[in-house]
Amino acid sequence: MKLILLGAPGAGKGTQAEVICNKLSIPAVSTGNIIREALKNGTEMGLKAKSYMDEGKLVPDDVVIGIIQERLQKEDCKNGFILDGFPRTIPQAEALDAMGVEIDRVVSIEVADEKIVERMSGRRVCGKCGASYHMLYKQPSNEGVCDACGGELIRRKDDAPETVEDRLRVYHEQTEPLKDYYAKSGKLRTVQGQEEVADTTRLTLAALED
Repeated sequence: MKLILLGAPGAGKGTQAEVICNKLSIPAVSTGNIIREALKNGTEMGLKAKSYMDEGKLVPDDVVIGIIQERLQKEDCKNGFILDGFPRTIPQAEALDAMGVEIDRVVSIEVADEKIVERMSGRRVCGKCGASYHMLYKQPSNEGVCDACGGELIRRKDDAPETVEDRLRVYHEQTEPLKDYYAKSGKLRTVQGQEEVADTTRLTLAALED
């Protein structure tokens, strides 16, 4: 099965991608990971991406598409894959179509913006060992201190409320229009994100089967 997962930052796409990968034995193709891998391996597209990243610019569509194309040609994608973080825009979706990649299903995980801000701004990581916590859902035994190594818990810049709100605005402007794009071909399924991860997983797996 060739799948695309849509959803705002913090909606839980990565978690669901992991479950689907294990269940269907297909790889999750995450744009961020592929770009890092391409950089590490020094591929032609990776070096192109690096030149933009070194200047603090966004990697342009044609380079991202080239990197995705390289990745989808690998042996492990033969029986399907999950795209997480791509396409982000209508032009990227059109480029995917132009490559001849036939997507079977697009699942959009819906979570209200307020909920996402609460989820993400509550996240804390240990500055020493990297263990993660959440001020509502997974609190440390002692406030601000890591249970595992006693290191100080910090909030990453990415998780600050103003950063999260900014990322949500970009998502609504650039990525959300993809829902209409894929709804037209009848491939879109919407899943309402639940409080319990297991409940969201149940609905996500059901969306792949209907």
